[in-house]
Amino acid sequence: MWTINRAVLCASLSIALILSTTQNVSAQALATGVKNVVLVHGTWADGSSWSKVIPLLEAKGFNVIAVQNPLTSLGDDVAATKRAIELMNGPVLLVGHSWGGVVITEAGNHDKVAGLVYVAAAAPDEGQSFLELVQTAASTPGNDEIKPDAYGFVSMSPKGINEDFAQDLPQSERKLLVATQGPQAFTALKEKITKAAWKSKPSWYVVAANDRMINPDMERTLAKKLKATTIELKSSHVAMLAQPEKVAAFILEAASKVKTM
Repeated sequence: MWTINRAVLCASLSIALILSTTQNVSAQALATGVKNVVLVHGTWADGSSWSKVIPLLEAKGFNVIAVQNPLTSLGDDVAATKRAIELMNGPVLLVGHSWGGVVITEAGNHDKVAGLVYVAAAAPDEGQSFLELVQTAASTPGNDEIKPDAYGFVSMSPKGINEDFAQDLPQSERKLLVATQGPQAFTALKEKITKAAWKSKPSWYVVAANDRMINPDMERTLAKKLKATTIELKSSHVAMLAQPEKVAAFILEAASKVKTM
């Protein structure tokens, strides 16, 4: 009798162990939420373009890094972003503004990246460059204020910053953007995406309805193509500076819903 009971007991323990292991694996597979956010700025900007969003995320207990892109090539910017991702302990939500959307589309293939947030950003397809993407939509007023220099870099004119890039910011903030803008190598805008992370990672998109740099209709088209969770703000191109509370809230929502292993 004892032998039979012991066999039954062993079988019961084995079944319990299998069930427990299965439940743990399922729980891990269904886990949601990340606490690490990497922010990637765009052209004619630097990491300080996230200065209003960062404290809002940190106040909620998030670990935040704002990348300082060299803006010398797509490869250089992707490398800078990957270094920031690898500094984080655990899964990462990757957020890109404008040109930063191109960067996160490539850098987002990193194993630590659990989701992507595009803020008035470009999201090229594989084999497509930033320039090829924006040329699929009607030109915007800001395009006329892009000025090349003798070294192969492009900048925004003060008129462009004031009227097309950040027209809804206070004058003092627009002056600061003029003084701190980061010129970009024009050749970077022609570099093509090799693997689009949005094809395999969940995406969120902030459409800037009053954008005079990237066509808002193209932003809406991209959001649909990415099957992204989307909000639309009545904002200039720099939505994270014009409406930081709403952008931060959207990032927090994405961070809470993204699935991790």
